[in-house]
Amino acid sequence: MSVATRDPVCGMTVDPEQSRFSFDYGGTTYHFCCGGCHAAFQQDPEAFLKASGGAATVPMMHGHHAAPTEEAARPDRPSPAAHGVPTAAGSSPVPAGAVYVCPMCPDVRETEPVPCPNCGMALQPLGATPDEGPNVELIDMTRRFWIAAAIGFPVFALAMTEMVAGAGGLPISRAVSNWLQLACAAPVVLWAGRPFFERAWTSLVNRSPNMFTLIALGVGAAFVYSAAATIAPGAFPDGFRMNGGVEPYFDTAVVIVVLVLLGQVLELRARHRTGGALRALLDLAPPMARRVTAAGEADVPLADVQVGDILRVRPGDRIPVDGVVTEGRSAVDESMVSGEPIPIEKEAGSPVVGATVNGAGGLLMRAERVGCDTLLARIVQMVSDAQRSRAPIQRVADQVASVFVPAVVSVAVVAFIAWSLVGPEPRLALALLSAVAVLIIACPCALGLATPMAIMVGTGRGATAGVLIRDAEALETLARVDTLIVDKTGTLTEGRPRVGTVSGPLEEDELLRLAAGLERASEHPLAAAIVEAAEQRGAVAAAAEEFEYRPGQGVAGRVEGRPVVIGAATFLAERGVEAAALAEDAERARERGETVVFVALNGEAAGIIGVVDPVREAAAEAVGLLRAEGIRVVMATGDNRVTAGAVAARVGIGRDDIHADALPSDKQRIVSEELAAGRIVAMAGDGINDAPALAAASVGIAMGTGTDIAMESAGVTLVRGDLRGIVRARRLSRATMRNIRQNLFLAFVYNGVGVPVAAGVLYPVIGLLISPIWASAAMTLSSLSVIGNALRLRRAAL
Repeated sequence: MSVATRDPVCGMTVDPEQSRFSFDYGGTTYHFCCGGCHAAFQQDPEAFLKASGGAATVPMMHGHHAAPTEEAARPDRPSPAAHGVPTAAGSSPVPAGAVYVCPMCPDVRETEPVPCPNCGMALQPLGATPDEGPNVELIDMTRRFWIAAAIGFPVFALAMTEMVAGAGGLPISRAVSNWLQLACAAPVVLWAGRPFFERAWTSLVNRSPNMFTLIALGVGAAFVYSAAATIAPGAFPDGFRMNGGVEPYFDTAVVIVVLVLLGQVLELRARHRTGGALRALLDLAPPMARRVTAAGEADVPLADVQVGDILRVRPGDRIPVDGVVTEGRSAVDESMVSGEPIPIEKEAGSPVVGATVNGAGGLLMRAERVGCDTLLARIVQMVSDAQRSRAPIQRVADQVASVFVPAVVSVAVVAFIAWSLVGPEPRLALALLSAVAVLIIACPCALGLATPMAIMVGTGRGATAGVLIRDAEALETLARVDTLIVDKTGTLTEGRPRVGTVSGPLEEDELLRLAAGLERASEHPLAAAIVEAAEQRGAVAAAAEEFEYRPGQGVAGRVEGRPVVIGAATFLAERGVEAAALAEDAERARERGETVVFVALNGEAAGIIGVVDPVREAAAEAVGLLRAEGIRVVMATGDNRVTAGAVAARVGIGRDDIHADALPSDKQRIVSEELAAGRIVAMAGDGINDAPALAAASVGIAMGTGTDIAMESAGVTLVRGDLRGIVRARRLSRATMRNIRQNLFLAFVYNGVGVPVAAGVLYPVIGLLISPIWASAAMTLSSLSVIGNALRLRRAAL
């Protein structure tokens, strides 16, 4: 046992021996849980100390945080979020006009945080993640559970005492016992169970019966019957009388409410645990950034960083936002993005990604993407959206649920009538118990959770493995993919081309200089390589005029007043330029795996430029793994067949599976042809020209290192740009679908067995009649079995 201090910013308790952050102020050393709290405190110590009353010491076991104190939760404390410190327990107020969605029913959209009209779950603001703000529903259900358990315990105790001792063995009369039970049961049912009745009413108004419909019917029937038996026992016929009086079932109503509340608490906690992947991602973002201006340097909240700001990244700091290094040299740990443990050297001009970790050197960087535009923010949003999407397999559960509740009510009515006519005495009382047991045990919560829980956990597991799933349909389809079409540049290759061969009638530097002048206006990776090569040789030309770009073919324009054309031989031929004299040099470059572009000046062939893009180290391994999974791998590239063949040979793609000289429209056509042949097709690419094919495929797979348009068109994004991620994504898909089928099986079997047993089919054989209390316990356990099975996906091997 040691003494810990409380972080004066967020209220967490901190072990001084383990804390990396401390600050001396006013003769006292304050310790902090993270660098964000440390920086926030330095800006305005008095504001935090005034609200917290200083840092109190609390007992604490080594290596473990103690629970946050009440002081830390005081509403008058300055918000850490207001100082740029992200917290899991606090959030900004929901903006006016926010749209609320259901985590289980993605189609539901409401303007107020009312319960979902379909499933009864509490709605949350659109775009919110499980980490933004306190879980109000969980807090409310937990409070109701503990109060209901405390107030309802006397009801249960009286009922159990009467059951054991008989009515004559009670120290009080049945009438007094009934009134005591009514007094205790009323707040449990009417207050603690109120959310169930409200959601049941909503379900009836919206003609969408759900689990709460059955719960409200069962609890309501037991409570109303018991209250009537207490207030007017003489009004009941003999069929309801036992031991000389009418026996109430307050204990049934109370225990059902308490157990359902417990089930809700456990379920909400489990749903919160599925956000672990998002919390881990959110924790990567530094809360503060050090902005450099003409007036000096200052730490500012991350939310205040603007595009174009110059930021200083000190050794060991996390890079605050996406941007470009402007000064300095260091090695940056980008394992969050690349998955590679070796830090990447960065210097002026190098791109950097927010939340990655700087090494021993200092850097100055220019912010280019901030807020929701950073890679980290987009990852979090994509996972959050995917967790709310609906898989096609969910239609099975939806179809069953649409007729399930009416069918269960019908079974309950039939059970009541049957027991009333042929059951043992007291017939009517036992008939009521049987009907209530049927309503409770048939609660379809397990069926409703079967698919959403697996999707939530599965997409979160994918995020930790660098596989971002846009929606549940893509996750389901991945398991059935049998054909993968891949682009070459940036997918099989690194996407960082460099100039190799430069030859032709025109002198090399002059050829590069004019080509670079034209290519400056292009965003194609080959254009960037040509411009970089020219700059390295000091051959700089003015920007082109009259620029024309033909996707997949080439560019044309005027450089220094002279017409320049760069592209494929056919592109030059359209402009009357004959490039046959350069064909031999071009063929030799292609055999080396170079992509060749022809250059024409003043209407004459001026030379060729060969650009080589190194094949990814893991490409061959990825193709081998995909083939082992039974997937046919096809290459579709705009490159010449010779160049495409050289790359295909290195990675293990057969010559019959190569589509060369493919324009963007050709790639889309290839995808459509494969689909028409009855294949389930995935398309993997990273460029703007891949977007149409990505959108047309059964599943589009974008490289996270590629363009925004490609990622927007795809159903799956591989954060690390590694084709082995497709294998991981497919394994995740199979594991998730297997888990969903297991969950549905558990739910169907549970109801298939539970409903008849509750109705009393075993009574003639073994004299067994299920009590509503046991039915409620069984219903809770069925939901927990589905939740527990879904949570196993967090440990799925990918």
